[in-house]
Amino acid sequence: MPPEKIAFALARYSRSPDSIRDSIEWVRTHDSAKFLESFYFQYGHASIADLGHVVLCFEGISELAATEAEDEQLWDGQARSSRYQDFSRSGFVTPPEFDGEQAAIYTTAAQRLLDAYHHIHGSVLEHLTEKLPRPEDMKPDAYQRNIAARAFDVARYTLFFGIPTGVGQVTSIRTLERQIRRLKASEYAEIRDLADEIAKACAEPPACVWDEKTAGEPLAPTLARHVDADEHAAQSRTDLECWARQNLPPASGAQPDAVDLLKPTGTHAEIAATLLYPVTDRPFRELYAIARDWSAAQRNEVIGVALKSRTRRDELLRGFRGGLYAYDIVMDIGAYRDMHRHRRCQQYRQAYSGKLGFDTPQTLIDAGVQASYDHVMTETLAAIASLPEPGSHYLLPFGARSRFLFKMDFAEAEYISRLRSGVKGHFSYRQVAWEMKQKMEQVEPELGRLMEATPPWVEDPLKR
Repeated sequence: MPPEKIAFALARYSRSPDSIRDSIEWVRTHDSAKFLESFYFQYGHASIADLGHVVLCFEGISELAATEAEDEQLWDGQARSSRYQDFSRSGFVTPPEFDGEQAAIYTTAAQRLLDAYHHIHGSVLEHLTEKLPRPEDMKPDAYQRNIAARAFDVARYTLFFGIPTGVGQVTSIRTLERQIRRLKASEYAEIRDLADEIAKACAEPPACVWDEKTAGEPLAPTLARHVDADEHAAQSRTDLECWARQNLPPASGAQPDAVDLLKPTGTHAEIAATLLYPVTDRPFRELYAIARDWSAAQRNEVIGVALKSRTRRDELLRGFRGGLYAYDIVMDIGAYRDMHRHRRCQQYRQAYSGKLGFDTPQTLIDAGVQASYDHVMTETLAAIASLPEPGSHYLLPFGARSRFLFKMDFAEAEYISRLRSGVKGHFSYRQVAWEMKQKMEQVEPELGRLMEATPPWVEDPLKR
């Protein structure tokens, strides 16, 4: 059944003594659009829209757009993995914001990164083949796949946000509505266009059908008529940026560890600090300390700025959500793409800039290609600084560092640390996951000991 009709049938089923078979037959003869218009959009019965799910695939979008599309907590889907595909001949997405001269600078820098990716993968593959000969009990094709995957793990540091990828997702109509509205308010033109395409697709029959009997049914036509941009989120960010520039004291310059754990005890201060985190480049620890020292009136001023543009339809901003523990993490963007998949926590990011430098994998050094890698990364960061935002963000390599905040309860911290530190994982996020455990042992010794994380020096490179 089309998603809107499924939602209608299940909603009626919950409000009637009839069996589900009878409810479905009843829906066949009644207008689901009229029902949703009345109960979902007019009366605000939002739970109805959780009952119908839509499958969408985004093809040929940039890695940057994929990251933004996936930034929903109630989201299920997968993007193409950088571990199993050779992107050296994939081309790249050019930001529509760029004019001819800017596009030329971008194209030159992007091609340099792809050339470096191809060169690094070949060099690392040769190095790993010499270092890790095939075990007798491993089939040659399995060995080649595993070695190639590990080489791609290193080469991916020169992939960048402009690389094209594909994403498949399954979401409820309610989550899809929120996603479209959020994407329509994006600072990136590609993402705003993507939001328009999603809405258009919802109003049309599916592109790929399993059952020809329903091939002509549109996916979610009612939804497509009610997805304006989330102006509150965009305006709130602008207002908070302005307030932070005018009111925050000078930055301390102190830099905590790459993985820093706080257990906030003042909810009012925590919310104020969290609202300011995405619009500054300061560590969360510093912002929280500032907010703790403020009076209640000063903290309320920040909250008031954030809520100034809110309408009755708008939910509270993500900054009002919390967790027992706040991990402030500086990591490379490739690691973030993997950590971003964890939905049982609240996630926030600071603006991409490239100003935090880049990471260098040890295997890349061992393979003898550090000099060429450092050169292309330094050139790329210089090109980024010469280009206007937000288009310059497309050039950010996966090896570039950025700052992210993850709030979670202990169960999620234990899960991430255990899962992401395993020997099958990428060495970058394995390091993050291990340090998450170390920080928990410092803050909560009796709980930290329960976290079973694998140290990064324990390796099995031929296991995937």
